[in-house]
Amino acid sequence: MARTRDAANPQAQKAYHAESQAQAPAKKGWWEERLGISGFREKYLKKAFPVHPTFFLGEIALFSFILLVITGIYLALTYEPSARTITVKGQSAPAAYHSVLAINQQPFGLIVRRVHHWTAHLMIAAVILHLLRIFFMGSYRRPREVNWLIGCGLLLATVFAAFSGYLLPYDEFAVTATGIGYGIVASIPWIGGVLADFIFAGKFPSLGVIPRFYSYHVMLLPLVLLALIGLHFIVMLKQKHSEPYYNRGKLPPGKLLGIPLWPQQATLMAVLFLLMSGGVLLLASIFPVHPIELYGPPGPQTPPVKPDWYFLWVYGLLKLIPGWMEFHLWGGVINPEVIGGILLPGLFLLAVIVAPFFDRAPEPQHYTEPPSTRPVRTALGVAALALLIVLSAAGYEDVLGLPISVFQMAAVIVPVAAGAITHGTIRLIRQARAQKAAYRMRQFL
Repeated sequence: MARTRDAANPQAQKAYHAESQAQAPAKKGWWEERLGISGFREKYLKKAFPVHPTFFLGEIALFSFILLVITGIYLALTYEPSARTITVKGQSAPAAYHSVLAINQQPFGLIVRRVHHWTAHLMIAAVILHLLRIFFMGSYRRPREVNWLIGCGLLLATVFAAFSGYLLPYDEFAVTATGIGYGIVASIPWIGGVLADFIFAGKFPSLGVIPRFYSYHVMLLPLVLLALIGLHFIVMLKQKHSEPYYNRGKLPPGKLLGIPLWPQQATLMAVLFLLMSGGVLLLASIFPVHPIELYGPPGPQTPPVKPDWYFLWVYGLLKLIPGWMEFHLWGGVINPEVIGGILLPGLFLLAVIVAPFFDRAPEPQHYTEPPSTRPVRTALGVAALALLIVLSAAGYEDVLGLPISVFQMAAVIVPVAAGAITHGTIRLIRQARAQKAAYRMRQFL
């Protein structure tokens, strides 16, 4: 029987009101009523993040992208993406060149330009180190092959974004360096000329090349990067992180040992962002970018240039390809420029991209693997890094004063030796550990 309200009994009235309040639904807050914040908090903000220093490499890449966007917006306010010739203070030069000089003369223009430059290097380095950690720890294996492909796409998009920024100062150095890229693309048999004219807006350097590369640098590639970063985080949240191997067995399957995204992980990320920003600012204060005043506007001269470190291995590879390696096939010419600039780098990148599909796992892998447990994979990774180091050193053969033949031999011997030594060392370490474990077992028995 329902309880009725007794006006003559104050205690009954209090009991009636207490029961009514208990049965009434709790009042929702303003944000909760409109956006359902509690559901978002439970689903995303309590996601566990493993605590390990190497897991912050991805965050460094993300923070670098944010800094690049912020500094890029500042630079875009003054930069003029045009190759038309104008005269400023008696000097005739392209408008893009004069606009960069104007940026340098602003109170904070030069330091912002330096921060933008070095942050781009930092982002490429962070993405590479992040991929190396994933490779050597086996975190690209089933079911994380898709995120490995996304990460490789992120690396390529980041490198192309950096390359598209090469030309924007439009000084003699920028035009010479970008012209090398044009020559490599144009050398592709059958389609090279058409493809190069499309990418570079005509025969390089054309009047339309600055607007074309500016659109690549500030619109197309940032949107691609933003989409890939968002997709990477969506997949990661769906699959969760691969947990460090030393946490295996500490929690039931499907559970992750770590700290929640909010507030602990978010606090760590905020501190890391501030430290990284301060480090880049300090770096930009000490080390300048190449001075465009020294090179001057584009002219008939061809100054000696070397690419940045992430392109240096391709530059060295081009030097190692003998000039006699030229083949004619179906009306096309496969010359050393194609072999060293397109074919071999493409095969190397393809091997990196398809690595998870050869290093397959019979069951889903949710824990990292120490490099010592996979000697073949670790040896191949070390050999690949040794090859890249040799090729990068070959890019400085004129400075080192060594003949090309030395680097050609080293490109074969050094990677093989590095891989063999790594594989042998890991095998010896595993044998020593097995013998030590067997000795302890005998002592125990």
